[in-house]
Amino acid sequence: MTDIWSFLQLRMPDLLTALREHLIISFSSILLGSLIAIPLGIALVYNRIRWVNTIIFFIANLMQTVPSLALLAVLIPLLGIGIKPAILALLLYSIMPILRNTYDGFQAVDRHVLESARGMGYSTMQRILTIQLPLSLPYIMSGIRITTVYIISWATLAALIGAGGIGQLIISGMGVNKPELVFSGALGAVILAFIVDWLLGQLEKWLSGKFGRMGGAEV
Repeated sequence: MTDIWSFLQLRMPDLLTALREHLIISFSSILLGSLIAIPLGIALVYNRIRWVNTIIFFIANLMQTVPSLALLAVLIPLLGIGIKPAILALLLYSIMPILRNTYDGFQAVDRHVLESARGMGYSTMQRILTIQLPLSLPYIMSGIRITTVYIISWATLAALIGAGGIGQLIISGMGVNKPELVFSGALGAVILAFIVDWLLGQLEKWLSGKFGRMGGAEV
């Protein structure tokens, strides 16, 4: 344990650099995935052509079944190696859970509240922004929280295509037979996932307390 601690102190600059790269890859994927999945989920709620919803959910679910390494390999001829294919691959993985939770959250809003708002002259956009979106935030945050933890884990594979991150420490450690490097990379990924999960969990609880019981409130 002393050797590992000494190694961590010695290589701290490299660890911080890898951590920064990992955060950039992970949060870029989540941000872009959210920007796609949340509006798409809202659009599907109001879409009346049900077979379109079925196809979109099928495609999004299909992305979840493709092995990570296979998806990265497919993207290399298109985007080369580095951070771009890594972010795109993780973005595709992030869409389904956020999309599903957004859709379910909007569907769970009390219909009587929406009817009351419609009777008061609220437009569709006003109902979305002032009623459905706030009430759906706990659902949406739950999807983002789960997805973020998965993405942080999957992002370690991005090192295989030269994207850097914590996974690079693990791969380098295996290549030069340095258990300390492998351990520091694995430990960093686990700690990062725990910290982010805790922070998002606190935000989810706050949103649930603030908006979760508003479904029956008067408009």
